Amino acid sequence: MMKIEAQDQHRWLKQFEGEWRGKSEPVADGGPDDACWSGCETVRALGDLWVLFEGRGDMPDGSAACTLMTLGFDPARGNGGRFVGNWAGSMMTTLWQYEGELDAAGRVLSLYSEGPAFSGSGTARYRDTIEVVGPDERTLSSHMEDATGNWVPIMRIRYRRQQGA
Repeated sequence: MMKIEAQDQHRWLKQFEGEWRGKSEPVADGGPDDACWSGCETVRALGDLWVLFEGRGDMPDGSAACTLMTLGFDPARGNGGRFVGNWAGSMMTTLWQYEGELDAAGRVLSLYSEGPAFSGSGTARYRDTIEVVGPDERTLSSHMEDATGNWVPIMRIRYRRQQGA
């Protein structure tokens, strides 16, 4: 059995452990909040190498939504390692596979994936970013790459840590 030692990137993920409340925000300045989502998320460790984000909330139509995201770091991927993980939600059949990197400031984790295009035909590239705003606040933003290579915002959720949870 192999034993992998946690690296700085694994320890960076540990900051998310705890109970969080999230609420969607408009994706464009001054635009309406089309998603109107709110819910909670429990983030816990899976050993020293993985973090699990378990979300619960209501969809805009009032139906319940449950999500599960796993994040870790694979030092053997790419040149110097890559963050890896996946995301699944009770509202869709796609299992989103992530691979990405942390910015030089250590605040924004960009995760790239490919999945069904909104048009209903073919696939598209997506980028989810987790930004650390402070020790008790973070955002999750989703973007879709358009035909010209620009990242178009499609969703944004602001999370705040629940104290004493």
